[in-house]
Amino acid sequence: MAQSSVSENYDKKQEKGSSLKIGVNYLNNYVFKGRSDSVRTAVISPNAKYTFESGFFLSGSVDFVPDNRSKKVSGGDLSVGYSFDLTEHLDGEASITKLFYNSSSPQVASSQSVNFNASLSYEIEQLLSPFVSVDYAINKKGYGSDVFITAGLGHEFTVKSIFGTTDLFTVSPSVSLNTGTQNFYDAFLLRRKQGLTTLQAKEIESQKQELSKFKLLNYEFSVPVVYKIDHFIVSFVPSYSIVQNKLPAVIRSKLSDKDALFYFEAGIAFKF
Repeated sequence: MAQSSVSENYDKKQEKGSSLKIGVNYLNNYVFKGRSDSVRTAVISPNAKYTFESGFFLSGSVDFVPDNRSKKVSGGDLSVGYSFDLTEHLDGEASITKLFYNSSSPQVASSQSVNFNASLSYEIEQLLSPFVSVDYAINKKGYGSDVFITAGLGHEFTVKSIFGTTDLFTVSPSVSLNTGTQNFYDAFLLRRKQGLTTLQAKEIESQKQELSKFKLLNYEFSVPVVYKIDHFIVSFVPSYSIVQNKLPAVIRSKLSDKDALFYFEAGIAFKF
């Protein structure tokens, strides 16, 4: 599952009515809440979304990991949700997503089975847009569930008619922080036990209780860029993640030990 879809934010703010959007996203490295594997995991995600005029939507995607030699289809998801406006400046969204991952998926969050999400965004005099998002993620049998809270600030710059009368260019810099539990990470570590030293395996077991605690996970800066002309949408989202509350060094030698991670997602879509 691709981690962001900035063109969807454009859809919610700029257009109303029923629509079908089909596209593909490329993520150069799978980073989830500041957590990643020691090896860069690129993901290609064909996706589709149908939005009804009422605000209800259905969406789905398939994840391909090009460097995964055993199984290139790593996972996918199906979602149903509802986007709504509470006031002229306050909007929100609620969704339920069923996630599918194969047993050899290298994606850090591959233990997740179902995710419930609710989010709110408020525009302050076209200057700043504070937002908050809450997720409740059910992991596969044998692992506890996770709760995540994301909060941040963003602002959208818009330029119309750059190359034609129907095109639109938006840049939406934002800063956010992610907090939550890490049972998903515990599940990922346990899958990685093969090949670990005895000391590393014991250290992982000792961290189980810590990973179930609610903590600050990372700070993140991103600059989503969207260009739309007629039915054609191109997006690019560079992100910089500053990792917090990292695991002990003895474990990190088999995982990502970076204090900061830079990654990006690029997408192309057609909307009808």
